[in-house]
Amino acid sequence: MTNETHAPSAAWELLLPAVAVPVRARGRSLQSALREAVRSGRLAPGTRMPSSRDLARDLGVSRGLITEAYEQLAAEGYLRSGRGAGTWVGDAVRAAPPGAHDLAPRPAAGVRADFVAGSPDLSLFPRAAWAAAQREVLAGLSHQGLGYPDPRGLPRLRTALAELLARRRGVVVDPERVIVCSGVTQAVTLLGFVLQGRGQRRIGVERPGSSQYEDLFAAAGSTAVRIAMDADGLAMDALRASGVRTVVTTPSHHFPSGLAYSAARRTQLLAWARASDGLLVEDDYDGDFRYDRAPVGALQGLDPAHVAYAGSVSKSLAPGLRLGWTVVPDALAEEVVERKRYMDLGNPALDQATLARFIERGDYDRQLRRCQRAYRERRDALVTALGAQLPGTEVTGIAAGLHAIATLPVDSARQEDLLDRCAAAGVRVRTLSHYGGDAGEGVCLVLGYAHLSPARITEGVRLLASAVRESDRPRAHGTGRSASGRGPSP
Repeated sequence: MTNETHAPSAAWELLLPAVAVPVRARGRSLQSALREAVRSGRLAPGTRMPSSRDLARDLGVSRGLITEAYEQLAAEGYLRSGRGAGTWVGDAVRAAPPGAHDLAPRPAAGVRADFVAGSPDLSLFPRAAWAAAQREVLAGLSHQGLGYPDPRGLPRLRTALAELLARRRGVVVDPERVIVCSGVTQAVTLLGFVLQGRGQRRIGVERPGSSQYEDLFAAAGSTAVRIAMDADGLAMDALRASGVRTVVTTPSHHFPSGLAYSAARRTQLLAWARASDGLLVEDDYDGDFRYDRAPVGALQGLDPAHVAYAGSVSKSLAPGLRLGWTVVPDALAEEVVERKRYMDLGNPALDQATLARFIERGDYDRQLRRCQRAYRERRDALVTALGAQLPGTEVTGIAAGLHAIATLPVDSARQEDLLDRCAAAGVRVRTLSHYGGDAGEGVCLVLGYAHLSPARITEGVRLLASAVRESDRPRAHGTGRSASGRGPSP
C-alpha cells in the first residue's frame, strides 16, 4: 500500500534559498537542496512531491528547471515517478542518523540564535595578514618545495611550532618531535591506529565529552570506553576500574563541563600513567583562551614520556585550514609518522609554509590576542544577559574557551518541552545530557558564544528567556510537540 504523505505547501519554502542564486547555478543548487532535504529526513520516504508546474509556480522558476531536477534525482534513486502517477520521495532513502553531520554542520533554516558550541568566529580570520604571509612564501619557495612534503611536516613549520608550544603552553619539545597533521581528530586517529596495532583495542575517553570518539576509534578498530568525571577531573577509581591503558583528556578546559583539572588530579593521572605504563592523550583544543588568569600549562610538560599532546588552529584561525600538530612520546613517534605517511603523504606544503611564516612574523600571537579580547567580551555579554533575562541561572566552568555552562532555574522534567519551545523560537541549544552528562535538578545548557556578536548573544538569550516563560504555561488541549529541529548540528 502506498504511503501517501502529502507535504504542506509551506514545506517547499526550504527550497527558496536554492533558487535565489545566479541563473547559471540555479539547477545545481536546486538539485543539491532536494538531495539534502531527503537525506536529512525533512522530506520523508513516501512524501508526494508537487507537480513540476505547481512547484515551478511556487518557486518562481521555469518548469523545465523543476523537471530536470526531478529527472536527475529519480535517476539517482532519491525520487520515484511513473507516467501519470506523480513524483514521490523514494522508499529506499533513509534519513541520516542523529549526529551524522556533527563534524560538518550546515546552517539550519529559520535559526535566529545558534548557541551550539564548537565554532569560532570565522569573520576574525586575518585575511590580509594571511595573504601577506602566503605571498612572501610563494615568492621565496623553490620548485622543489612544491614536491611531496616530509610526512612529519615542513622543518620550518615544526621549528616554529616547537618554539610556540614551549613558550605559550609549556610543552617540552624539539622540532624533531613535532608531527604536523590535519587537526586534533587526525592526531587522535593516528594514535588509535598505532595503539590498535600494539594490541590496545579499548581507549578511555571522558564522560561527558565529545560524541565523535566512538566512531573515530571504531574506524581504527578499537572501542571508546567512557569514563566518568568528578569535580576535579577524570575520576581515578573509574579510570582504574576501566582497565584501559590509554585515555584521551582535556585537562586545561574540559569539554563540555568547562572545568580545569585540579593540580592534585593532574598529579594522580600522571602517577597512574607511570604505574600502568599508560598513555594520556592531551587534547589542548582551546588552551590559549583563558580570561581570568594566565592559562594553565600543558600536562605534557610534566611527563613527555607518558603524555601525547595535540592541538590545532581550528579555534584560533579557522577549522577549514585543517592544520594541527601532535607531540608524541619517543616510543610511538616512528609508528605515528609511518601511519601519517601512508594516510595522506603529508599536509599541503604551501599551507604549512604559510603558517610557519605567519607564526614567525608574530601574526599568530597577534591573532590570539585579538580572539581573546573578542571572546572575553562575548562571554561577559552572555553572563550579563543571562543574569538580566533569566535571574537565578548559574553559570559554571572557568572563564575560558568558546562555551559556558548555564543551569537554568527550570525543573529538569520540563527539559524536552523547553527544547521544543526553543526550536520553535529559532534558538539552537544543546544540553549537557546531549554529551553524556547527568541532567541534575535544573536544565543544564552548553552555550557556545564565540561565533556570535554581543548583540546576537543578547537577542538569543532574550529568545531563550521567552521560551522558558512559555514552557511555564500549560499547552493548549490537543497541541502536540512542535518540530524541534534537533538533528544534524559541531
